[in-house]
Amino acid sequence: MGEPGIEIVGKILPDLIASKSIDLVIAQGENVTDGKGMSPSDMQRLMDCGVDFFSGGNHTPKRPEIYPLLEDNASPVIGPANMTDCPGRGWKYIEKSGLKILVICLLADTFSSGHLAPGKENPWQVIDKILNENKNVERSATVVDIHGDYSSEKRVMGYYLDGRVTAVVGDHWHVPTADAMVLPLGTAHITDVGMCGVLHSSLGVKFESIIPRLRDNIQTRNELETAGPRQFNAVLIDAADSMHSHSIEQIQIIL
Repeated sequence: MGEPGIEIVGKILPDLIASKSIDLVIAQGENVTDGKGMSPSDMQRLMDCGVDFFSGGNHTPKRPEIYPLLEDNASPVIGPANMTDCPGRGWKYIEKSGLKILVICLLADTFSSGHLAPGKENPWQVIDKILNENKNVERSATVVDIHGDYSSEKRVMGYYLDGRVTAVVGDHWHVPTADAMVLPLGTAHITDVGMCGVLHSSLGVKFESIIPRLRDNIQTRNELETAGPRQFNAVLIDAADSMHSHSIEQIQIIL
């Protein structure tokens, strides 16, 4: 979430990769640049820190400079597969460390009122279509990112895909949930992974720019918080194959 998020990733991720022997790092990149979207230059900064691949969300199309990368199947960034006016197909393969991983991004059906302007297709039908299209492709893992408001929808998506993909990771809240687990048929899942950014904030935004909106019905512009301790939220998944995981471990570090 903004510059503080980039800073905490730079401080934590390189040592984490080394200490945990991590093969592949996937980051949610829709809030990287000033809280909305991700510029190619900030994308490169995070790749220099060790990020290998980026998923997206409803803010992804707000930076046209990223469009060529979204449309390039060799570039490690995607937006939601079911977001009708987001460039790219919403899923790509990445190969690293002798592994071939399919990464898919979905936009959930439910968002807060007025939050989602662009159109979208049914995420349940879209994920079925993508998995069917790739059913004969041999790969080491399949990771699905589900970006949405309702915990129920993100949780149900985990169980819907249980035993069909390696992991289903939810996001958009910026607040981590306490339900990281391997589901009954072997898929690793968390309802929301949280965010990397300022700890004492409203999802990375200054309280002073939020409270008048809630208390007094005053239209205010979000101002990113830049002061105070940073939080680093992630999950570490030990993949078994393209449909199962051995384990999922929640990581929360505050500096």
